[in-house]
Amino acid sequence: MHGLINRSIQCFLADTYGTDFWAAVAVGAGIGPQGFETMLHYDDALTEAVLSGAADRLGKPRAALLEDLGIFLVSNPRLEALRRLLRFGGEDFIEFLQSLDDLAGRARLAVPDLDLPDLELQEHGARRFRLLCRWHVPGGCHVMTGILRALADDYGALVVLNLCDATADDAAVEIELLDSRFSEGRGFSLAIPVDQGAA
Repeated sequence: MHGLINRSIQCFLADTYGTDFWAAVAVGAGIGPQGFETMLHYDDALTEAVLSGAADRLGKPRAALLEDLGIFLVSNPRLEALRRLLRFGGEDFIEFLQSLDDLAGRARLAVPDLDLPDLELQEHGARRFRLLCRWHVPGGCHVMTGILRALADDYGALVVLNLCDATADDAAVEIELLDSRFSEGRGFSLAIPVDQGAA
């Protein structure tokens, strides 16, 4: 697993549950409390040990923990670059969904060796979609469900999400868009704001 993904998991656990919690999970998984280096690669078993250890300590289902991770990746201000990458896909939630087929390619422009889930959007009418998520790591679709939930809020859209067909390496999320302009949503501009104090 790429260190950038592992580091995101580390940030999620430390920011959400505290640095002491992260340190305990890290020691239990066999790594130091300093955690992961972003540009290194790690065995998938180490990532699994961190996720399983965290879920066990919390007494929380692994699927729910992964969905919370997906929400964190979009909503945490320290990860604004990821939010920008996702929001770059479209001006509204439907355009964003239609851009997901290209998400892995866009991410690799910044990090060429980053391994992300293979996503395929199927349209079943004007407001119904099915997102196929294939990844070698179990639970990738749970993370995507969290990302979709957070991005719907970000766009101000009202959606219903249902995870289905979950297996070890393949799953799908059924998406029903009830209202694309349900609320105002968070402000966003494709242009990166210029520091007012800059020359």
